[in-house]
Amino acid sequence: MGWRKWVKLYLSRLLAEKITFMSISIVRATVDHLDQITPLFDGYRKFYEQASNLDGARRFLNDRLTRHESVIFLALLDDQAVGFTQLYPSFSSVSMKRLWVLNDLFVALVGRKQGVGEALLERARQFAVEDGAKGLMLETAVSNTIAQKLYERLGWVRETDYYVYNLTL
Repeated sequence: MGWRKWVKLYLSRLLAEKITFMSISIVRATVDHLDQITPLFDGYRKFYEQASNLDGARRFLNDRLTRHESVIFLALLDDQAVGFTQLYPSFSSVSMKRLWVLNDLFVALVGRKQGVGEALLERARQFAVEDGAKGLMLETAVSNTIAQKLYERLGWVRETDYYVYNLTL
């Protein structure tokens, strides 16, 4: 076996062992998790070209959690916080059922390509089923093609029958 093949084989085994040792756990966040969620939330906002504001992020998240205005799931990779998703409740008047808006989904660089986003989306889906909701909805930037591929692979369907309008105040 040539040295290049040997190195490639060695590295692939090493990578496989590393992945085997890493475990993803998803927990429902409480105010006790604010120190872990806040930097992730700030990173999410920076991804969408907002200025960093850790104090504001902490206050915002604290308000959502203490007022029970959202549900946040936190992803831990070997006990390190690497991602989160935040759901807001809504309702469908036509079906007379609850809907959940998956408003935020973020995975830090260290957690990407390891199934963290998929695990968060699956936990959100499980939660909505447990809650008896009609479904989940989300929107993402047109340019966020990596996330779109993940959503579609997991069964999310892009809306083509309706237009979305926004009124900025």
